[in-house]
Amino acid sequence: MEYLAALLPSAGLAVLFVLLMRSILHADRRERAAAARVRAERRASAESAPTDGPS
Repeated sequence: MEYLAALLPSAGLAVLFVLLMRSILHADRRERAAAARVRAERRASAESAPTDGPS
């Protein structure tokens, strides 16, 4: 039982670290997807916009 009490704080910190890193990675993935959507929308609107220059 002494071993469990000695290892429990380290195991708890390891679990917290894994959860924190998982959260960061998921947030990064969502941010990249949102940025890709914005770039695609801008590209689509730029392609469909009429040009005002000489023909």
